[in-house]
Amino acid sequence: MIVTVLEAHVPADRRDDVERVFREGMQDLPESIVESFLTRDTKDASRFRLSTVWRSLEALEAMRASGVKPKGVQMFEAVGATPTLTIFDVVVHAHH
Repeated sequence: MIVTVLEAHVPADRRDDVERVFREGMQDLPESIVESFLTRDTKDASRFRLSTVWRSLEALEAMRASGVKPKGVQMFEAVGATPTLTIFDVVVHAHH
């Protein structure tokens, strides 16, 4: 598995729009995505992270090679933010 993290600071006047934009944008996840979640920093209300778990690096690379702007980037841009991307390999995974 691969995890991508998009992080951005959302302008104060757009923070009320974040939940709506991401809730709508994340309704129909493609099969290549295991799960995705949006988090907000508990100490900095402007800082948001979209963490997405991909089935494989190949699935992520296929999406990136499509030429279509990633949905997460589009959602951040819709609320006036420019995200940075970090990609992680899942080394150990546990869940209930």
